[in-house]
Amino acid sequence: MSITHVNGPLPGPNSKRLLEEWHQYEADVTGFQAPTVWDSAKGCVVTDVDGNRFIDWTSGVLVTNVGHCHPDLVAAAQEATGKLLNNYECPNTYRVEAAKRLVNALPDHLDKCFFLSTGSEATEGASRLMKRRTGNYEIISFVGAFHGRTATAAAMGGLGGPKKNYGPAVPGVIRAPFPYPYRDPCGWCDDGPDFKRYFDFLEMTVSANSSGSLAGVIVEPYQGAAGFIFPPRGWLKRLEEWTHANGLLFTLDEVQSSYGRTGRMWALEHEDLKPDILTIGKAIGCGVPVSAIAATSDVFSCLAKGEMSSTLGGNPVASAAVPVILDIFEREGLVQRSAEMGAYMMPRLLGIAERSAHLGEVRGTGLVMGLEFVKDKDSRTPAPELIKPIITECANHGLLVGSVGIHSNVIRVAPPLVLTREEADESLDIMENVVLGLGE
Repeated sequence: MSITHVNGPLPGPNSKRLLEEWHQYEADVTGFQAPTVWDSAKGCVVTDVDGNRFIDWTSGVLVTNVGHCHPDLVAAAQEATGKLLNNYECPNTYRVEAAKRLVNALPDHLDKCFFLSTGSEATEGASRLMKRRTGNYEIISFVGAFHGRTATAAAMGGLGGPKKNYGPAVPGVIRAPFPYPYRDPCGWCDDGPDFKRYFDFLEMTVSANSSGSLAGVIVEPYQGAAGFIFPPRGWLKRLEEWTHANGLLFTLDEVQSSYGRTGRMWALEHEDLKPDILTIGKAIGCGVPVSAIAATSDVFSCLAKGEMSSTLGGNPVASAAVPVILDIFEREGLVQRSAEMGAYMMPRLLGIAERSAHLGEVRGTGLVMGLEFVKDKDSRTPAPELIKPIITECANHGLLVGSVGIHSNVIRVAPPLVLTREEADESLDIMENVVLGLGE
């Protein structure tokens, strides 16, 4: 029996009516998505207001790692809602337990955390920590990075969209190139284990742009918004070593990459990274708004009472979610499941790429993969014009996907980690038919 069911081309009549009503009242400034209005979701399956069923390859943008509306998470949120909704900075029992459980789940050297509500809040907080702890104000980040849409987070980012037409960005950010193996004109990705040419260029960039007040480096284990770009193995470790050798703090932005997404609980485990600061978001709450900064006690020691706060950070409902999600991960073996399902899906996706004239590269690990589309494989010219048709046609057949990319030409493969083989097979069949049908 098919998991998916779509009755006619989208949008259905109820979705069409609600989309028109939505745009009448709320500004139409969100990104392009399949033309359907979600009604409910369970696990990896989304049902819209017309009764259409879809397999979800988005996880609500890498959020619902334990699956949509996991019953244990729903029950915990409902219980907390009935007891206490908000208490600002006053401690509550849920927050105390959440902090204890999160720190115990972190790498051993990170012994303190602080709860906030969004990924942007976490990266903004990390920038403040780097500056306060060092007494300096310059931060090195990377072309293609996405750290959020608030002022400092957008400034640290290396994508034009969040900054374009808003005037000068927050000063004090030095952006360096991020290794992009599929598009590597300088040969940095195959430059040996020390990546000498890359780090020579990095030092030249810093020397030319720094005023001598360097505080730290912030980097993603893979660049999500830029197109699920993974640097060559060893580059992140070399960057960490370079950062510490220069007396700087090393911040790893795992807002998107943590909680099993790459087949490890923390993406840092792939190269045994030991960041001074870790930013966490998205799957820490699996739909309940919560984020966190983790760091060493030494880093946090620079802040006096009241220097970091958040109106909704650490609220009871968000805090109730944190330990329950960690329980689900342990009980259901979701980290291992991510690794296994990623290994199961990757060969099939590579096979589709071999037969497609336009799928230039499939990359990723665990259940985070990017499909980069090009006009032709020889020139590798980006083909952003293919993306909207792919999103729409996949949805018309029961698969929800989204897009990313510096060139807006990458489809994300990031289903909830509870994805079954049956769901994987059916969704891969849909993607295969759509991709191989391009241009027909």
